[in-house]
Amino acid sequence: MSLTLKRMLGGTAAVTIGAAALLGTGAGTAGAFGGAHCDRAEQDMWSDGPSRNLTGYRCSIPSDGHRWYTVEIDTLVQRHYKGDTLDGAIDGTETLHDTTIRCLGYTSGDGTVNWFGCPPS
Repeated sequence: MSLTLKRMLGGTAAVTIGAAALLGTGAGTAGAFGGAHCDRAEQDMWSDGPSRNLTGYRCSIPSDGHRWYTVEIDTLVQRHYKGDTLDGAIDGTETLHDTTIRCLGYTSGDGTVNWFGCPPS
């Protein structure tokens, strides 16, 4: 086998191994976010920004645990309050469609899912 052919084969092998390593890394990070879906969710909005919690209805949750969850929401209703407490009057509501948020975790019961640790986008 000639030296030029050996170098070409070695270069091809190196590129193939490098591409496989990069693809493996990308697949690992993509799987770090668990996908969930809710038909409807509600979120409180305060004078200093949105609540980091929201309540979802008719949600599907992946069975495997993740550190962060990507939640796709068909209809998100945001209640804007005049003050910083629930005792304050509601200033108005805003409805968003086809929204995606990230949350740290959830608790569920009674047909609802309480998402928490959802940083504002």
